[in-house]
Amino acid sequence: MSPMFRPATRDDVPRIVELLADDAISRSRGHVAPVGPGHWAAYDAIEADPRNEIVVAEVDGEVVGTMQLTYIPGLSRDGAERAQVEAVRVASAHRGQGLGRAFMTWAVARARDRGCRIVQLTTDKRRPDAHRFYASLGFTPSHEGFKLLG
Repeated sequence: MSPMFRPATRDDVPRIVELLADDAISRSRGHVAPVGPGHWAAYDAIEADPRNEIVVAEVDGEVVGTMQLTYIPGLSRDGAERAQVEAVRVASAHRGQGLGRAFMTWAVARARDRGCRIVQLTTDKRRPDAHRFYASLGFTPSHEGFKLLG
């Protein structure tokens, strides 16, 4: 059961949406919707943007994980480019088996290969297990985040 990590294709979108909905916080927000026009438009925009990619983790031909990577140029930190890791999900049946660790290690290596000097992510405050997981990978809680919805 060796995972393979690859860029997502349009055919992967329904499974990715399923994975994103496979958590208690998403379900509590009512985000268990079928694939709709917004998903397809978002996928097309990400696919067309060289600074964005959706990646999937595959085990035995089945997509069991996903994440989005965004590469952000900036003038701060002497012009350091950073990678933003978003929407990380591993299928519930595959959690606790090292897949998430391998996936995140792969993502950091991919960012470093692109020249990123910073890899950052945000995680919901209601996910203490995720906080421990990211800390075990060497991430530090360095900032307080704010969000404006609407």
